[in-house]
Amino acid sequence: MHDYQNPELPIEERVTDLLGRMTLAEKAGLMFHTMAAINPDGTPAAGDAMIPATEDLIRNGGLNHFNILTFGPVTPRKIAEWHNRIQEIAADTRLGIPVTVATDPRHGVIDNPAASASAGGFSAWPEPIGLGATKDPELVRRFADIARQEYLAAGIRVALHPMADLATEPRWARTSGTLGSDADVVSALITAYVQGFQGSSLGPDSVVAMVKHFPGAGPQKGGEDAHFAYGREQVYPGGMWDYHLKPFEAAFAAGAAQIMPYYGMPVDTTYEEVGFGFNRQVIEGLLRQRYGFDGVVCTDWGLVTDAEIMGTPMPARAWGVEHLDRHARVLKIIEAGADQLGGEQCPELIIDLVASGRLSESRVDVSVRRILRDKFRLGLFDDRRFVDPAAAETIAGRPSFRAEGLEGQRRSIVVLTDRPSPADSPSAAGSASDAGSASAAGPVLPLGEGITVYLDGVEPAVAADYAKVTDDPALADVAIVRRAAPYEPRGGGFEAFFHAGRLAWTDEELAPVLQLAGTLPTVVDVWLDRPAVLTPLAGKAAALVGTFGVSDVALLDVLFGRAPATGTLPFELPSSMAAVEASREDVPNDTKDPLFPYGHGLVI
Repeated sequence: MHDYQNPELPIEERVTDLLGRMTLAEKAGLMFHTMAAINPDGTPAAGDAMIPATEDLIRNGGLNHFNILTFGPVTPRKIAEWHNRIQEIAADTRLGIPVTVATDPRHGVIDNPAASASAGGFSAWPEPIGLGATKDPELVRRFADIARQEYLAAGIRVALHPMADLATEPRWARTSGTLGSDADVVSALITAYVQGFQGSSLGPDSVVAMVKHFPGAGPQKGGEDAHFAYGREQVYPGGMWDYHLKPFEAAFAAGAAQIMPYYGMPVDTTYEEVGFGFNRQVIEGLLRQRYGFDGVVCTDWGLVTDAEIMGTPMPARAWGVEHLDRHARVLKIIEAGADQLGGEQCPELIIDLVASGRLSESRVDVSVRRILRDKFRLGLFDDRRFVDPAAAETIAGRPSFRAEGLEGQRRSIVVLTDRPSPADSPSAAGSASDAGSASAAGPVLPLGEGITVYLDGVEPAVAADYAKVTDDPALADVAIVRRAAPYEPRGGGFEAFFHAGRLAWTDEELAPVLQLAGTLPTVVDVWLDRPAVLTPLAGKAAALVGTFGVSDVALLDVLFGRAPATGTLPFELPSSMAAVEASREDVPNDTKDPLFPYGHGLVI
C-alpha cells in the first residue's frame, strides 16, 4: 500500500505522496472538468464531436472530473450505476485516482439545458429565484441538505451551484438561477445553501458547493448574457462593484470549497478588460489575495476551444483575448490563478506549455494539490468511491423529500393583486354560504372548491381535484391562465434557451388573455424567470400571481386556499420597458416607479 492509499494518514501527507507519483500527463488531466453523457439505461454514452467517450477521456486523457449530461429521463438509480461504472474504469488506471462527478441544478420543475435539469427522480423544488421569494434561510438550508442526500446517494459530489449573483439587471437571461436582487437577503440564503450542501466542513458526507459566478455576474450591459459575444461586457454605471461581492463574502465565511468565475468582461473599471476566467487581478488579486481563498477555482465552460452545441456553432468565450491561440488562452487562465478549465478536454495543451518552458510544472502542482485535497476530503479514495444503486432509488425522491419540495414551491408563490370582483360578476368563490368563500364584492382569492373553471396552461386532470373543469369560458365561474414571462426570441439551438430582450408582451400575445379577462374573472399566473412588465394585466386580471417554477398542484393549492400565500417578490417588477432601459445594470431595484416593489406580496 502506498501512503496515499492509507486512510490513517493525514490528508496533506496523502496528497504529497500521490502528487509525487504522478506524471505530468496525469496532473494535466486533473485540470479539466468536462461533460460526460449518460444513456437512460445508465451506461456511458458513446462519444461524438461534442462530448468524447468518457472511458477514453479517463484512460487516455487522465480526466476524472465530469459534469453529467443526461440524454432523456435518467433515474437516480441509473445515475448511480453509471457512476460506479466509470469509477471502475478509473480504478483500473495506473494510480486509480477516483472520479469526481458534478451536476448543474436538477431539482426544478422546469427543464432548461442551458442552466438546469428538471428533477426527474429527485425531489422537485422551485427554481433558485423561488427560494429567494421565500426569503427563508432555514427553508434553503433544508433544500440544500435534502439535495445533498439525494446527490450523495447517486454519486454526485460537486454541485455546480449556487449562483451568488444578484438580479440587478431585469433583462438578464439567468435571473431565475439567482436568489434575488438584495445583497443582504441573498447573503443569508447563500450561507444556508453552502452549509446545507457541505456541512460545517468538507467531509465524506458533503457535496461540494461550487459557488458562481465570481465576482458577481448580473450587471451585464443591456441585460445581454456573456455566453454570447454580444453580451460579453459587464458594467457598473452605479459604482456597485463591492455590492455584488457581498454574497461571495458570505459564501467564503460559510466555507465554500470551490468557486467559478463568469464569462463577463469588466469594462470601465480598474480591472483588465478580459473575461473573469482570464483575469489575474480578479482571481489572483481579489479572490486569492484579498479574500484568502485557497480552494479550487474552475472556469466556466468553454473558454478555450470553439465548439458546436445543439447544432449551433459556439466560439470559445475568450472575451478580450480572442486574438490568443488555444495555448496562450490556457496559459493566461492558469496564470490568472484558476485550477481547472470547465467544459474543455485538452490536457495536451498544458503538457505542451510545460515542455516549451512557458509554464512551470511547479505551478501545475499548486492546482493539482488543491484538486486532490478535495477528492481526499470527500472520501473518494476510501469508502465513498462507490455507491449503492438500490439506496439511490430509495433515498432520492423519497416521499418526505417530495413533500418538502412541494411545500417549498407553495411558499415561493407571490400573490400580486387580488382585487374585488365587480358586483355583476359571478362569485369566484362559490355561494356566499360556502365555508371560506367570499361574496361577489369580496376578494377573488381563495377560490372556492367545486366552482367551474376554464383553464389555459393548467392540466385539467390536476384541476379536477379542486373544481369542475369546462372547455367553454361561457360556462365557467373563473378562468385560470398560466403564462411564461415574455421575452425576445433570438436564435435557435443553444441560444434559444436564453430568454433575453424585452420584458413586455406584444399586443398580439396579450390579446387572448385580455379578451378572456373581459368576459369572466380571470386569475393570471406568470412564471417570472425574469421581472416581467405586467402593467397591462394588473388592472384587468381578477387576481395576478407570480411564480418561479412551480407545479400546477402547488399553484392550485394556494389559489384554492389549501395552503397560504406567503411569498414576496425577490426583485421589483418594472412598470415599463422604458423604465428598464433607463435603469443601471448594477443597481438593485433601480427602475422608476415600479409596478410592484421588491418584497411585495399579499398574504392570502
